[in-house]
Amino acid sequence: MSHDTEVSGPDLSQGIPRDSLADGAMVQGHVGDEAVLLARRGDEVFAVGATCTHYGGPLADGLLVGDSVRCPWHHACFSLRTGAAECAPALNPLPCWRVEARDGKWLVGERLASPSATIQPATTPQSIVIIGGGAAGNAAAETLRQQGYAGRLTMLSADEALPCDRPNLSKNYLAGTAPEEWIPLRSADFYREQNIDLQLQSPVAAIDTQRRRVALADGSHLPYDALLIATGSEPVRLKVPGAELPHVHYLRSFADCRRLIAGLADARQAVVVGAGFIGLEVAAALRQRGIDVHVVAPDAIPMARILGPELGNFLRQLHEQNGVVFHLGDSVTTIDESGVTLASGARLAADCVVVGIGVKPALALAEQAGLAIDRGIAVDRYLQTSAPGVFAAGDVARWPAAFSGEAIRVEHWVVAERQGQTAARNMLGAQQPFVAVPFFWTEQHCVALSYVGHAENWERIEIDGEIAARDCRLTYWRGDRKLAVVTIGRDGESLRAEVEFEKAAGIV
Repeated sequence: MSHDTEVSGPDLSQGIPRDSLADGAMVQGHVGDEAVLLARRGDEVFAVGATCTHYGGPLADGLLVGDSVRCPWHHACFSLRTGAAECAPALNPLPCWRVEARDGKWLVGERLASPSATIQPATTPQSIVIIGGGAAGNAAAETLRQQGYAGRLTMLSADEALPCDRPNLSKNYLAGTAPEEWIPLRSADFYREQNIDLQLQSPVAAIDTQRRRVALADGSHLPYDALLIATGSEPVRLKVPGAELPHVHYLRSFADCRRLIAGLADARQAVVVGAGFIGLEVAAALRQRGIDVHVVAPDAIPMARILGPELGNFLRQLHEQNGVVFHLGDSVTTIDESGVTLASGARLAADCVVVGIGVKPALALAEQAGLAIDRGIAVDRYLQTSAPGVFAAGDVARWPAAFSGEAIRVEHWVVAERQGQTAARNMLGAQQPFVAVPFFWTEQHCVALSYVGHAENWERIEIDGEIAARDCRLTYWRGDRKLAVVTIGRDGESLRAEVEFEKAAGIV
């Protein structure tokens, strides 16, 4: 998915005065019809594409950190030297141009060729198997090839669709504002060209860590020298009469979303069960389609446990202003063909029911394999499990977080991708600890919220700005320890908060 950045600013092929670009500053300009970002670090000046390759964020509004630039929207990170996408969610690199100092100016010259991958030594694993076709699995497979790994690489996915942009499923795609071609992360041709053996609808039945092989559900076996478990999460199922009716939906996969959209063709009224991030994003998306939406949840305030009462009440009011009706402190007791009945006795008509009451990590394979489990697959700082040569990444992994000193497991898309990238490097012997600070975003009724850090148990919230004005920063504390920062309308502050967490942990 991308949004074009308009060409603006100076013609950098004609140059800008050298003294107009201070150390640590960025200027957006253009070379021909291409938007280019000029950035200075000390005596060095770099020219890279001005548009993030993830969703098209304007990098000139981002942040320089060392020899990299970070996107203000979703915190993707790019090398200024090579254009490489160093941190997800961006997967594609930026173009680079040659820069020279001449006649008192910084002038941008010809576009440079992309650097080639480093060839891995022959001692790297001959065969790598990835279980899972989600964020972590796909990022790992791409990173292995980017790192020059030339061995046998197999990705086993239980899904019927190619790895897809899952965050979009509950946002623009469900709302009908994103075309289907935006949703796959890559084409089938990409995997063939990269020699990634992507096997769809190929669930794994068992892992044999002693013989280093996986057993597929069809009875076949596949050997591995290194293995990545990236099985993700599965939705918590609603257990009430009628929960298996065909108009009751869960939203996890591309196929789930397609079925849901097909079911909306004649829908006029929908009930969303659950007021978490997925439930609220679904409610916003369905309202964009003109469908009447009722949200049912046991919470007194939506998202209060995660975000606090102030932000939770703001989200409730935001949804109510857009026509969503809440039934809080209540629950669904039965579902039938025409509606749902609540514990309070209320009856809600519904052509469609969407259940979003949480997810749980898919741990069955790890448990069968005898791996250490601690509310997730226990991994070390390199994302290696208790079995040699076996790594885990994404929603299933519980890891020692460098920024907090605590073992955590989170269900964030960006974290899963970044863990997949780190696990890939470590399967090749890099011994690179996973140190990224968790980040996620949500967008509801055109209001974007960015969350940096991890505040599972916080004691107080410090609010700067006005939540109602959609211009605020919320800082979550436990004692004198800063745990997380949430921003609305302050992308720069979100990036700076991320760097502050990293500096406090000695990461940068």
